[in-house]
Amino acid sequence: MENDDVLLERYSLVVERISQIPAETTVQEPLRDYFVKMAEFIMQMDELKRKLESGETQGYTLEQWQEQNAALYADILPENYETSYANPAWAVKTLGDVYGRILSFLYAELRGMIVYAFEGRLTEMTILNELFVEIYNCFEDELPSYRKLQQIVYWFESDNSDITVEYRTREAIDPSLDFAVRIICEEDLNDLRYLYKYGEYVSENELEMARFMNSLPQEDIDLMADTYTEGYRIGFVLGHKDLSKKETVNIRFTLGFERMVKKAIQNFAQMGLKPVIYRAAVSSVNKRQASRIGYLGGIPNKQFDYDHKNDNAIYLDKPFIERKLGVMRTAYENYRKLANGHAGPACIETFGEQPFAPLDKEEAYHLSDKQQKLSALYDSESAQLTNQYIIGEERSFTIIAFPVPEIGSSFEEIFREVVRINTLDYKLYERIQQTIIDVLDTGVSVHIRGCGRNRTDLTVMLKDIEDPQKQTKFENCVADVNIPVGEVFTSPKLSGTTGVLHVSEVYLNELKYIDLSVTLKDGMITDYTCGNFDSEEKNRKYVRENVLYHHDTLPLGEFAIGTNTTAYAAARKYGIADKLPILIAEKMGPHFAVGDTCYSWSEDTAVFNPNGKEIVARDNEVSILRKEDPGRAYFNCHTDITIPYDELGLIEVVREDGSRTEIIKDGRFVLPGTEELNKPL
Repeated sequence: MENDDVLLERYSLVVERISQIPAETTVQEPLRDYFVKMAEFIMQMDELKRKLESGETQGYTLEQWQEQNAALYADILPENYETSYANPAWAVKTLGDVYGRILSFLYAELRGMIVYAFEGRLTEMTILNELFVEIYNCFEDELPSYRKLQQIVYWFESDNSDITVEYRTREAIDPSLDFAVRIICEEDLNDLRYLYKYGEYVSENELEMARFMNSLPQEDIDLMADTYTEGYRIGFVLGHKDLSKKETVNIRFTLGFERMVKKAIQNFAQMGLKPVIYRAAVSSVNKRQASRIGYLGGIPNKQFDYDHKNDNAIYLDKPFIERKLGVMRTAYENYRKLANGHAGPACIETFGEQPFAPLDKEEAYHLSDKQQKLSALYDSESAQLTNQYIIGEERSFTIIAFPVPEIGSSFEEIFREVVRINTLDYKLYERIQQTIIDVLDTGVSVHIRGCGRNRTDLTVMLKDIEDPQKQTKFENCVADVNIPVGEVFTSPKLSGTTGVLHVSEVYLNELKYIDLSVTLKDGMITDYTCGNFDSEEKNRKYVRENVLYHHDTLPLGEFAIGTNTTAYAAARKYGIADKLPILIAEKMGPHFAVGDTCYSWSEDTAVFNPNGKEIVARDNEVSILRKEDPGRAYFNCHTDITIPYDELGLIEVVREDGSRTEIIKDGRFVLPGTEELNKPL
């Protein structure tokens, strides 16, 4: 808790003012109902803050914690959301076109106070309360214009970015901000009350996950944690990066996995690394659309996240992004040593939740064409800025994924199967994948064709190599940064890479796409669509926002052939193909990443396969522009689109003389030396 008398006085005064609102009648209905409910929510936050500070919650039973958690998140749960002011459609319907959207935004911002109360962040609670009072005051005498409210929000977000953006920058690199670490390392993880001490929403998934983890013998926990942390370490070794220079690692996970995370923290400590664990952003200024980056609990309502993913449309303009970038730069300068010592993220992903296909609501905020370009510009500039302080060529990462109980009645069996998949014999795959690479290295291109309802017909051009004895075009990917094992990948040559990429159904970043189609010419996207909506305009907008991230086009940054047929067989056996994360799904067929290459920001660092050959396909015609203008070289996105084996008609290598060698035909590996991969099929 901040010990600042002035801040405490500000907080006390604004809360006292808010406490009077429910009894006032200066604002007419239906707006009065909105402000009363928001005032009551804020008073609930004040009461929560008091209980946490006094230690009253320490004596709560599990049932009391659950009651409190349910009360905090009830209003945005699906069963209540349709008539919640958090829902922009309902807010517009009840409060009108002029005020509905912006007051729904205000509601979403105020909900950030839940986690601020748990973390004792009085500054953020105070400024949000002051924003609420300022907007309320506008309605007391006569109805304000939308422009007046928009300007209040604009200057609130801009003026306070030195608080909100600075803290977000710092919490990604500063191990002294150890709120979550203390819960993981100091709480009794057998006492499930600990789950509620983060302030995150806790669903049955997190409860059952924690119970299941507590039921596992220590050797199982050790195996999971060791696979995860060793993959991280090996990533530095294979990338010829010096881990000994680094001091911190960012751990990202979902609540329920604390027992594994606690062991991982111990493992990282042996590597000389301290954990930095920050939660997914709750304020619009720090969010990246609907993505949640950081640790998180259950997601109360994915539609709520989707409805508010473009709330920054209220204030996004060129001066604002310049202001935000300036705050980031100052923060990085202030914490330069911490940034330079940061080694990168280690992510534990989860899968198995019910698939989500969002509704695209007219009432929600949407970025204008100009704002879309500004958003892409900000992403580029902020990534370049981050790379100056957390040097890309010196950092690495790792990702591993596990199912959650929501996946179904076979959860425990599926979980153990995934652990087995995550720990497959990488030496076997290394040998088989090298067989595939040896053939790929003889080609100038690869031809990929779908079958059945899959309309893919695409030629991917390959980079030339000067010395086949020492150089290779493809990386032999075993279980290091991307766990589990099972792919060979390259950065394609863009010139000549042409055709159509299509998949009948796919989930990308937890969003569902039906009949996703991307057309490429010379390696750049020229057209795109999907079949999610009745309107072609909405289909294109959906892909542009969530795959192209508002860019007019993207290059094909990666082509890969997944070899993990064991994972594919498990997905079919348990009927979970639609629930797998891209981390596993990309190993279950060829995949194509639009956006940056896998080597972005570290193209000049030599990378070698286990056989000693250097992987020379680290650049393409776009990424090489970094030597002149990094803003033109990087797009700060990388989205993998996988064609499953059962939609795959052919993958063949094409040589300069026109000869061809088939690698996969009709969904099965046909290249001699790869027969082992067909056994699970």
